[in-house]
Amino acid sequence: MMRLCAVMMIGLLSSLISVQASERQNWNVGFHELTFLDPLDSRPMHAYAFYPSTDPDKITRVQGYPIEATEDATVAMGRFPMLMLSHGNTGTPLAQHDIATSLARRGFVVVAVFHPGDNYLDHSRLGSLSNLYGRPMQISEAISAALLDPMLSPYISARRVGVIGYSAGGETALILAGAKPDLQRLRNYCLQRPQDIDACKTQGELLADRDDLHAQADPRVGALMLMAPLGLMFGRHTLSDIHVPVLLYSGDGDEILAIDKNAEALASKLPEVTDFKLLAGAGHFVFMAPCDDMQRATTPGLCTDAMGVDREDIHRNLSNDAVEFFGTALGSPMNTAGMQTALHRQ
Repeated sequence: MMRLCAVMMIGLLSSLISVQASERQNWNVGFHELTFLDPLDSRPMHAYAFYPSTDPDKITRVQGYPIEATEDATVAMGRFPMLMLSHGNTGTPLAQHDIATSLARRGFVVVAVFHPGDNYLDHSRLGSLSNLYGRPMQISEAISAALLDPMLSPYISARRVGVIGYSAGGETALILAGAKPDLQRLRNYCLQRPQDIDACKTQGELLADRDDLHAQADPRVGALMLMAPLGLMFGRHTLSDIHVPVLLYSGDGDEILAIDKNAEALASKLPEVTDFKLLAGAGHFVFMAPCDDMQRATTPGLCTDAMGVDREDIHRNLSNDAVEFFGTALGSPMNTAGMQTALHRQ
């Protein structure tokens, strides 16, 4: 009798997991704007949270991006892992809106953070210590804000947090996971490669505007996905405190960041790289969402890829890989909750 009950329980749990896995692939997407205080100066800063929803989908244009999500739509029932999205220098996290919405459809809450002083509208902190050390602090503040938000907090699994970092956002993600920047490495790089006008605009010297700041890790972060990451300031010893799984992407045609000193170096030095995927022919901007006609007309440099590079296919693979990676690295809170509920009812 005990054996029969055990078999029935296994069947029940397997069925429950199967149903939930199927449901995770069919959600629509809502988005909700978060406003909280920048830890550097206590001024308001913003983020958009994308989440699973049961309301109908629609296209919403936000800051010029056509996003498949409905503002403040009903949140689907469940406890979802949360992923923070950190954008590149002078950028916007909405440039990865398709990855955010794809993950939301599969059961993740994705919080896309606008970094004050380093976004497409405001460059005031670019090239400064306050930007290097402040960006991770801003992500940590966004984690706390989402966990306190009355609309979202009941549906977020607080122990399942990951970070997606693009370009300089990769540097931000690494600091959050325990990396410690070595400023001398940037100086040395710029002596060796002064022609790198992106990394060496200030000849390897960051503006020392906040000598009270330092690298602050966030123990809530449990996994990283890095796309064309900036990693010049990290040597093997400065990465030794990172003990979370990492999924790493770069293009071998990156025209902005030297891959030998950034993505490839990180792949060889990080303690726990789950996978490193080097995309043939792909440039730095291939990790931005495929452009519509309006974007191609206004920002062709960000929208045009090398011959033979299929950005849409790359983004489908990015999204699928992200779902699999974070699902494995962070676990599946919904399935765990379902199993516990089923066991309790027995």
